[in-house]
Amino acid sequence: MSTTLAARRTVAEVLDHVWENRSTIQGRDAYVMMLLALGRENPDLACVATDMDYEDHFAAELPRQYVEVGIAEQNMIGVAAGLTVAARPVFANGMSPFVIARAYEQIKIDVAGANLPVKIVGTHAGLASGHYGPTHHSLEDIGATRMLPNMTVVVPGDAWEAAQATVAVARDPGPAYLRLGRLATPTLYGERGEFVLGRARVLREPGRVVFVATGPYPNLVAAEAARELAAQGVTAGHLNMHTVKPLDRAAVLDAIEVAEVVVTIEDHRAVGGLGSAVCEVVAEVGGPPVRRIGVPDVHYDLVGGEQYLLRHAGINAANAVARAREVLER
Repeated sequence: MSTTLAARRTVAEVLDHVWENRSTIQGRDAYVMMLLALGRENPDLACVATDMDYEDHFAAELPRQYVEVGIAEQNMIGVAAGLTVAARPVFANGMSPFVIARAYEQIKIDVAGANLPVKIVGTHAGLASGHYGPTHHSLEDIGATRMLPNMTVVVPGDAWEAAQATVAVARDPGPAYLRLGRLATPTLYGERGEFVLGRARVLREPGRVVFVATGPYPNLVAAEAARELAAQGVTAGHLNMHTVKPLDRAAVLDAIEVAEVVVTIEDHRAVGGLGSAVCEVVAEVGGPPVRRIGVPDVHYDLVGGEQYLLRHAGINAANAVARAREVLER
């Protein structure tokens, strides 16, 4: 992180800075800036990391609030849980494919089961590190974490939302998983708005179709698909479901009052994640068909850039439009 970014002092200043640069700042940088601001504000906040270079900014200024455990995700979760005796909240930081899958037992028992205020932050989520191959894909993390008791699961849609979500999970009393990508992405927002855990953001009012997306690229796909359908004369809405757990049931139920088809979009396996969560709600009330767009249920052993892998998996606007139209036209 640059000195300029790290020099932002207060929560309000960080929010202003991220808003002004929301399409050029990486979501993970927005998170780190906000974490440092929150640490200044709250001396009881602690940061634990697995060789993530956070010491360059957080430890240099707040060394008594920082613990570096090295590349040892399972150990980090135990340390973070133990730190809650003296620190609240505790942010535990790592790469998503390792901090969740490798440390799942510790998260299940030490954090979720004990209902402790540990905020697990996974960067490089989804296919963000696809250039390293399937060992670095993180395609099961939403499903794995949303199954755990007490756990809040948040997937910000851009850098602005990442900064807001960091504040929200820090102030929430329970455990949480904050899922972040790697690269900067275009913003979803033209106006500043309130971020509330568990409340979806309506980016386009539902019509015959409603796209429900989580995360940066899936939301960009949903926005493009909704515009394409509108150009074809088909009304289409777009919900940014930034909180996968607790899911905003009311937003889904409102949408399906008018929608003839729901299309979910996520950079996660098509089973277990957002699509499954939405299906659970729709099925309970006998709602319209749901079509899930995500990574196929296969060993996705490709190596490539994030955009290439997303397109190859069908996480693109053309597929989203096609999946919606196949229901409308049958």
